[in-house]
Amino acid sequence: MKKVYDNAAAALDGLLKDGMTIAAGGFGLGGIPELLIDAIHKAGTKDLTIASNNCGVDGFGLGVLLDSKQIRKMISSYVGENAEFMRQYLSGELELEFNPQGTLAERMRAGGAGIPGFYTKTGVGTVIADGKEVKNFDGQDYILERGLVTDLAIVKGWKADETGNTVFRKTARNFNVPAATCGQVCVVEVEEIVPAGSLDPDCIHLPGIYVHRIVQGQHEKRIEQRTVRKRESA
Repeated sequence: MKKVYDNAAAALDGLLKDGMTIAAGGFGLGGIPELLIDAIHKAGTKDLTIASNNCGVDGFGLGVLLDSKQIRKMISSYVGENAEFMRQYLSGELELEFNPQGTLAERMRAGGAGIPGFYTKTGVGTVIADGKEVKNFDGQDYILERGLVTDLAIVKGWKADETGNTVFRKTARNFNVPAATCGQVCVVEVEEIVPAGSLDPDCIHLPGIYVHRIVQGQHEKRIEQRTVRKRESA
């Protein structure tokens, strides 16, 4: 089964449709599938529901899809770096389902593991619990959260072999592994594709059984918030 594709557009060929759900890996601008996001933007696929920790920044990452009005709903935990996100949400153009970060990660993991739901204390007594089942365990309340399964998962890895075994670099593992597993189809973009058998099995973060398509490319790796310490006087 061929998994390696020449470019991001080819890797997404036949997978995109209006109104679909997508899980996107990464945290902030670290470990985001920027090549696949750009290909979705160019394809013009619209009315998307995207589950991702955040929605990029203005003009980069998932923010590109916001600017082009291709996103209908976000399932996210942090959206504070994107002014266009705020504008669309406050004007009623964008639907938002807030999830605590740990809950969102576990919803993805549960969906990938075939677990339809789980109970958590996070959000009890807040608006997060509105409309959700509450169950008492050992004298404490927990709310039911549903496992998340999406039509497509797009993630960013460091290295992958030709069978899809993938290694993520440092904090780029954030959300990428659970996002990858919860997609009915998973497309991975990486910086390097290596021969099968060349990766240390103990260092593989995402087994190839979860990966359906792979693309290699160059990445911008933009810094989200560049801060420097003031130079000390001599």
